[in-house]
Amino acid sequence: MRATSRWGVLLMALAAFTTGAVPAATADARERHTPRVPHTVVLDGSRMQRTKVRRLDHGDPELRRAVGALHVRADAWLDQGPWTVVDKPRPAPGGDVHDYLSQAPYWWPTTAPTADNPWGCPYEQRDGQRNPEVDSGTDRQDVEKTFDSSYDLSLAWYYTGDRRYSEKAARVLRTWFLDPATRMNPNLDHAQFIPCRYDGRAIGIIDFSQSYTAVLDAVALLETGAPGWTADDRAAMRQWNADFLTWLRDSDFGRQEAAAANNHGTFYDLLLAGLASATGDRELARRTVRDVGPRRIAPQIASDGGQPQELARTRSWHYSTFDLVAYTRLAAIGRHVGVDLWAYRGPDGQSLFKAVDYLLPAATGATPWPHPELEFHRFAATDVVHAAADAGDRRARQAVPLLDEPPGGDLWALRPAAEQLDSIAG
Repeated sequence: MRATSRWGVLLMALAAFTTGAVPAATADARERHTPRVPHTVVLDGSRMQRTKVRRLDHGDPELRRAVGALHVRADAWLDQGPWTVVDKPRPAPGGDVHDYLSQAPYWWPTTAPTADNPWGCPYEQRDGQRNPEVDSGTDRQDVEKTFDSSYDLSLAWYYTGDRRYSEKAARVLRTWFLDPATRMNPNLDHAQFIPCRYDGRAIGIIDFSQSYTAVLDAVALLETGAPGWTADDRAAMRQWNADFLTWLRDSDFGRQEAAAANNHGTFYDLLLAGLASATGDRELARRTVRDVGPRRIAPQIASDGGQPQELARTRSWHYSTFDLVAYTRLAAIGRHVGVDLWAYRGPDGQSLFKAVDYLLPAATGATPWPHPELEFHRFAATDVVHAAADAGDRRARQAVPLLDEPPGGDLWALRPAAEQLDSIAG
């Protein structure tokens, strides 16, 4: 999930995680709650159900501390939102307020906006300088809040049974995706647009591909019997996902992003496999994950585990961990559809285990990161190391006690699927 929209929430959660405090819900909100196993897309639903019933309900102190942090996150969302695509100050270039709109961050207007030229065209590139319009004039920040809040709230309901969380999550999802007056059209035709130049760009698909699979899991959690999430909601959400999957597969933008040879391609595969799984196309999900080995790992991960295209970036640590978020989430989807992506070995020994092991000296603080990085955060690797450790990597298991906790604490035990833990603008 994107760290940028939840950074303040994570910092607040750190206090609760440290003290182990679990805010009490009202008596009316709490219910006796023995959750079913959710049919999750990325998360391990059976593991989560065991965590709830066998450990948390029996007073595991470590888990109670983690749930305390989760409470703080979820409580912070109760008084925010819901958000909608129809609230942006100007519609997407096509004129439909229901179309999602995001903007290339480093492009700026050259003239003052007027009635005849509302965007201040033409635009020019100022590399590295973030145009504030990106955050205030488009849907980008609101969709991140929708993704993050629905995930946090659904997790909090699953572990606590507090209906305030599920009812708020349902309202957030219904407003953004389902209600006719406020719903988003299931396409990304105008993501990462540049005024006066491009009405949208294929690379904008990453606005969804890096985080939307968490929404799919949020829905799966709610579908275990959450108050506020109805049968009509379930049917409508499945139809929205089916329509979005059709757009992703058949649009020119989707085909372009599928052909990307760096993290954009990996994240495209993640979104494709996730939507396929959520909509019942198990064969498409299986085929997508199976092809990640020869299609992505072999050409994009070196024999020593480095990721050359990501290491060439000025934010090489961020992008190396970021790409592995997609890979490890794809491996998690593979577990559900009978593909062991962790077992894949390329012709020169390339593998996900090697890619994670390549990060371990810097992730544990043993040695400095030897590549360019403008803002190094050691905790960015925490989740992907957890994922490798759970998959059987001995070196990763030994590294886990040495990892740096991310802001808000290490919640792996509650949501064992990698997230983007560090923040990057643009």
